[in-house]
Order: sequence, then structure tokens, then C-alpha cells
Amino acid sequence: MAKTRSPIIRIFVVSALVFCLSGFSALEALFAPKPNLWKRWQTHDPHSTRVVNHDQWDRFLKKYVVTDSNGLNRVRYDHVTTADTQALHGYIVNLRRVPVDRLNRMEQLAFWINVYNALTVRLVLEFYPVNSIQDIDLGSGFFSSGPWNKKLFKIDGELVSLNDVEHRILRPIWQDPRLHYAVNCAAIGCPNLQIQAFTGANVSTLLDQGARSYINSNRNISFRDGRLVVSKIYTWFQDDFGGSEAAVLAHMRRYANTGVKSILEQVTDIYDYTYDWDLNLAKP
Repeated sequence: MAKTRSPIIRIFVVSALVFCLSGFSALEALFAPKPNLWKRWQTHDPHSTRVVNHDQWDRFLKKYVVTDSNGLNRVRYDHVTTADTQALHGYIVNLRRVPVDRLNRMEQLAFWINVYNALTVRLVLEFYPVNSIQDIDLGSGFFSSGPWNKKLFKIDGELVSLNDVEHRILRPIWQDPRLHYAVNCAAIGCPNLQIQAFTGANVSTLLDQGARSYINSNRNISFRDGRLVVSKIYTWFQDDFGGSEAAVLAHMRRYANTGVKSILEQVTDIYDYTYDWDLNLAKP
């Protein structure tokens, strides 16, 4: 009688097969978090006119985020004063008091994006100097290194992690691929951290702006031996962009400028995927 493989062995067998057939990027995609709705945060008030104040975060961003010659928004982590670190902490504390279920959908969307980005910046400041956010290992268990699974934020009696915000709230509720251009993981390969806070009034505009900025950047599109290489975001979260390479290319063409679009129109497949985890630190 054949023995039944344990779940962990089955994972390794499948992983090895995926790696042999498709390479490391496909293996990474296998373990990328999937959207898993946290129903607790679905409640909203479509008639609400309540507005969340994000002025403290907006001032921080305008003071410490700078754009380099390649269009990458970098953070001046080594210049942040003690007073501004405390102000950032105060902003996050104030967010904990927001009655999220009484907001309309656009205010909620801006709220959760700002929560994610402000928590990420605060984490880097707390552990700085680091070369990469991956060096901030607050995880536990198999395939859970880094800070993303750590419960960092308490609101309405619930402890919330960065992964909760992105994969259990933002992605499943809004189901908008542009969200991947809004949440920032403090890496050079990541879409830009905006130089202003998201608000209910500007969130749609900033989502479009983030998509155009990233898709047309050399952090996303490059060529190797004449073949297209794009960000690993499009393999980790391919389902969010339509579930296939063809859908990913169609998505990118939608936001591409004239020059990039003309190139993408000649491409039928993606050769490889890349990502730079180095910290998005502003250089002197």
C-alpha cells in the first residue's frame, strides 16, 4: 500500500516541479499571497461625507520623499528628525481611532493605502540603517520572513498586519490592479511612494498616476537579448492583471505612453521577471 505524502512534502514536490518547468519566478508566484477577504472590513457607509485627516502624513511625504533622475521616489530616511518620527507615530495612532465602517468606499480606500505606506516607512525608520526591508525579519514559520505578517496596527479591537491590509482588505474588496501601484514596500523595484497622501478626493487620480509612472519606467520594462523583461509584480499577482501574460501586456499597454506602447504592441510574451529589493533610500 502506497504511503500518503505529508502536506509539506507535497509542497516541496510541487515546488520542485514548478521550478524545473518554469523557473524561479514561477516558484515565487506559487507562494505569493492570494486575496483572502476579511469580511470584518466590508462594512461601509455609501452616504457618508466623513473625511479622514491625513495632513500629518502629507507633510512628512513632502518633506522627506524626493524624486531622482530616473523618476524613482526615494525617502531621506537618514534625515528624518526625532520630532518628525514622533509626528509620524502620532499620525498612525490617530488612524487607529478612525471609525472605518462609517466611511464611504473612497475614504476607506485612501485610509488603508495610507495605513500600509505609513506603517512601512515607520518600520524602516525603526530598524534603520538596513539595506532592504527584507532585512527586517519579524516573521515566524515557513516562507514568512520579513515584516509583512507581523501584527503592527490595532484598530477597532483588531490587530492588523501589512499582509492583512494588502491581501485581506485592499485586494479582495476593491479588486483593482492599480492597487499594486499604490502600496509601497520601501524597495527600489516597487512602484513609487507618492509625494502626497492619498485622500478620498484624489485616490483615483493617484492610482492612475502610479500606474503610468511605473509601467513607463525602466524599473518595470527592460530587454534582455531583445526579449521583454518586466517586474515580478506581474508574475506574483498575475491573476489581478487578468490571469495571463497576454492580459498583463494588455494592462500595461493601457497605461503606456506612446513610445512604450508602440514597443509593447510588437511583443507577444514576457521573457523574464525581475525585482530590486534594495531600500528606496535617497542618495546624498
